[in-house]
Amino acid sequence: MSDRAEFARVRNTGRAKAGRFVILSTLEDPALEAIKTGFITTKRSGKAHDRNLLRRRFRALVRDHAPEFCEIRRYLVTIARPGAADATFAELEKDWLKQARRLGLFAKVERKP
Repeated sequence: MSDRAEFARVRNTGRAKAGRFVILSTLEDPALEAIKTGFITTKRSGKAHDRNLLRRRFRALVRDHAPEFCEIRRYLVTIARPGAADATFAELEKDWLKQARRLGLFAKVERKP
């Protein structure tokens, strides 16, 4: 996703949850064939090499966990918060997954009593 209008649409009409290291926004769109992702890493996230590392890590998270989503026809925007560059991959993954669950991106798992 690279069109500014798509980012604005997700921001204005979608849902978002903020964590310690990331803000995750999503918007379902039945017209899409598959998930469409975008990553925002501003200068406040860190220097250029830190921002590149964050984008690589975010792509890996989407690649690893998006097949588990209950609905893949959606926009998904991941925004790095200040301090995200100092986090380990495990910390980023934990925070990203927490926000994804809060947004209801994963199918509900029934627990046995």
